[in-house]
Amino acid sequence: MEQDFWKVYIRGRKYYSDIRRMPVGNSTQTVANIFSIGGTRGWYYANWLWNLRGWADKLVGGPGMRGRKHPTTLHPGDNIDFWKVVIANPQQGILLLEAEMKIPGEAWLLFVLRDNNLTQTAVYVPDGIAGELYWWSVWPFHGFIFPGMIRRLISFSPRPAAVD
Repeated sequence: MEQDFWKVYIRGRKYYSDIRRMPVGNSTQTVANIFSIGGTRGWYYANWLWNLRGWADKLVGGPGMRGRKHPTTLHPGDNIDFWKVVIANPQQGILLLEAEMKIPGEAWLLFVLRDNNLTQTAVYVPDGIAGELYWWSVWPFHGFIFPGMIRRLISFSPRPAAVD
């Protein structure tokens, strides 16, 4: 399914991808975590790096870390920090984000929960030599951030509210 999905966005261009897949124990909680990502909740792993990326983006004229409108509800067109929501379908377990940060190319981040497996896919379409250099400069960070992020998305459980 994801391959057909990407054909719409990539349109035959060269691209790079980072794909992570993990089994999910609690699908309901995992979907809730996915749809709460960003903003004050953060990105579940290495938030300081996400914040650094947002600061760098703001420095070059991008949106930076804008936060989000609602902590748990997302709709197409909503902003999550330096991403824009393209598809938000919690019933089908799909969230697609498109990067609005200043980068030499186009980037997307896709979460798909299907058959008790979460697939997290980052796709980047470089624009020229600058785009190639950008991908290879951030690639090592993906190897650190993305495995931790998917693990936390499937294991994070918010603390219950304190009872007086």
